[in-house]
Amino acid sequence: MAKQKILEKLTSSVIEGNEELARQGALESVQEGLDPLEAVEAGLSKGMQVIGQKFGDGEVYLPELLMAANAFDAAMSILKPELEREKKSTAKQGVVLIGTVKGDLHNIGKNIVGTVLSTHGFEVVDIGIDNGPLNFIQEAEKAKADIIALSSLMTTTMPAQKEVIDTLKELKLRDNYYVIVGGGPVTQDWADRIGADGYGETAIDAVGLVKKLMKQSEV
Repeated sequence: MAKQKILEKLTSSVIEGNEELARQGALESVQEGLDPLEAVEAGLSKGMQVIGQKFGDGEVYLPELLMAANAFDAAMSILKPELEREKKSTAKQGVVLIGTVKGDLHNIGKNIVGTVLSTHGFEVVDIGIDNGPLNFIQEAEKAKADIIALSSLMTTTMPAQKEVIDTLKELKLRDNYYVIVGGGPVTQDWADRIGADGYGETAIDAVGLVKKLMKQSEV
């Protein structure tokens, strides 16, 4: 089967919230020898971006979002072992602590970014959802993180990203970490306004940004 058809099937399975189709597409991608990272990035993640946009525009609601997440997870159960195999041959690039900010219970985008970062050789410490500033900082200290990644999927929780940066400054720890932000309503303008070190619109953007920041730290 042509690669493009498999990628389109993976994308459609997430948009439709079809777990069986997602598993089928993932199995076909493995059988055809597709790069598992490409299956995630150009197939599953593309579908999540579409459903995320529709959710943001009020065209779909939480049940559809959860169905999409379940389809994504169904495909990932097949693709993850393939990604793990590839990861073993990649040198460790740095430690990224990632979490969703206080008041925000969304984790789909965060999970995609974490998966893609880990396949590029980063050690990813995922602290889950609804994290306050002190929890981010304590966990970053514990993990000896290089980068703190703050996810926010709702406009109302975006100020919580600023709170983490402000708290780091208050504790005189701001220079210890790069802080990056992302999520549906987040923009480069917002990242600049709150003093973040960068913003990634997609999981691939996040990987490029993290790589760039880690290179800066070597200088």
